[in-house]
Amino acid sequence: MIAVAWTAALLAASAPSAADPLTTEISALDTKVFDAYNRCDLPAFSGYFDPKVAFYHDNGGATFDREAMVDGVRTYICGKVRRERIAASFRVYPVKDYGAIEEGEHRFCELATRRCEGIAKFVMIWAKRDGQWRITTVLSYGHRAATPAEQRDGAGK
Repeated sequence: MIAVAWTAALLAASAPSAADPLTTEISALDTKVFDAYNRCDLPAFSGYFDPKVAFYHDNGGATFDREAMVDGVRTYICGKVRRERIAASFRVYPVKDYGAIEEGEHRFCELATRRCEGIAKFVMIWAKRDGQWRITTVLSYGHRAATPAEQRDGAGK
């Protein structure tokens, strides 16, 4: 019983708070990255990524170059899909002397139909160098169809 209570207290103490300054900063950066993604502003979008970004996509494979990743967005996303972060799933964790880990889920909405039919999990590793944040690693995985409730939650935005 004591071990269970101690473990719960330890987990609660280590869980990031939504009011945490790092969480606030990374959330704002995520918003900017995906605003550029959704508007297909590829110069702005690419500026958030390290030139040697490692991007792992469970369905699309791996890419180890920013330009190749941006070309994929140009080909498969621009004018077709909008990304929406699912706020309740969003978490940020500090990485000592490096940056931060961002994780969560997001939904993808088809622009032509305005239907939000896809959900996926994501992890992004952010490095802070010389006061500037850049994404060095992206994991996009667990792609699945949205449930009817998840579709309604994102419809019409």
